[in-house]
Amino acid sequence: MIGEDPIQFDRHYEGPIICVKGLRNSFGTQVVHEGLDLEVRRGEIIGVVGGSGTGKSVLMRSIIGLQTPDEGDVKVFGQSLLGRSDAQTIEVRKRWGVLFQGGALFSTLTVAENVMVPIREFYPNMDRDFRREVAKYKVCLSGLPPDAAPKYPSELSGGMRKRAGIARALALDPDLLFLDEPTAGLDPIGAAGFDNLTRELQQTLGLTVFLITHDLDTLHAICDRVAVLADRQVIAVGTIEELLALDHPWIQQYFNGPRGRMASSGKQLA
Repeated sequence: MIGEDPIQFDRHYEGPIICVKGLRNSFGTQVVHEGLDLEVRRGEIIGVVGGSGTGKSVLMRSIIGLQTPDEGDVKVFGQSLLGRSDAQTIEVRKRWGVLFQGGALFSTLTVAENVMVPIREFYPNMDRDFRREVAKYKVCLSGLPPDAAPKYPSELSGGMRKRAGIARALALDPDLLFLDEPTAGLDPIGAAGFDNLTRELQQTLGLTVFLITHDLDTLHAICDRVAVLADRQVIAVGTIEELLALDHPWIQQYFNGPRGRMASSGKQLA
């Protein structure tokens, strides 16, 4: 029986940041994943794409412990997380941040208070004034103006709420960042600005980024590799150029369709 001592976070670990093996997820009779494998390298931005119902968000939730798979293994920073309690995985969970779709901010808390939620959870004895200073810094790091900190989510635009969500995801200085459809609902200028922010944060902070998206512009602009979900598995992982060399019909339709060609052309012009 596994004890309750926390798994110790190994800062010298050099292997894959995320390693998923033989993952199976189902909901009743609907099987979403079957034998799914995926490795995420340190320091990369990996985009995860797939058609509707392929389980992109389910995969992310399985990795961060919000979904319990039927079978398989999930390792983060070299540590197997499945079957472990929250108390055991606390040191690993401190090392990632998550931006859910729409930001998922607490509507009754200000932006600064939202950022302080994970700080209070993991460091309840931290001095209150210092906690506030950390929150202000994270708000600025996300590209928001300082006067956004005391505002409520309802007082922000959609793009600003996304950035507030990023500020909260960065609260604990993570090494790994999960982004679920971060540019969904944004206009092209706002989406491009968020892409630039993601790349700047990844380079400045040395982050590894797991990014679920359907935005072809985002894939071309900032992703080092792309993982394609289809047929209940990750059917391919590689650069866009490597994926285009494959003859899988969904991949060809996705990247070589009218929208795909437009995104590729835009990258070449930039």
